[in-house]
Amino acid sequence: MNIQVTKLDWKALLNAIDRMDPDAFASFLTEDAVFRFANAEPVKGRANVRENVAGFFSSIKSLNHEALGAWEKDNVITLQGEVTYVRKDDRAVKVPFVNLFKMKGTLIREYLIYVDASQLFA
Repeated sequence: MNIQVTKLDWKALLNAIDRMDPDAFASFLTEDAVFRFANAEPVKGRANVRENVAGFFSSIKSLNHEALGAWEKDNVITLQGEVTYVRKDDRAVKVPFVNLFKMKGTLIREYLIYVDASQLFA
């Protein structure tokens, strides 16, 4: 797949997430970042986002992202793909996602995840 995005190393970002490494994940964010997962309340600030994401990682066994497309316009990057979550009971849940990254330089200022995660904890 040929994805042309210049402001974000999305492969490294997805690798950090799939390794369930909250520190590596947080390194992609600005200090004042805003993070929103699906319909959850937004989390503000890099440290708070890191803690929120660490909590999420502890609630699942693993996850794996497959990027299907990416688009960059001005300071906004859109990443489309599929993510497979493995729950604590070993049940795999595969769902499509779209992530919207509002960038400040090479860091993410606003990280919005559009996904139906309802089956993850059902």
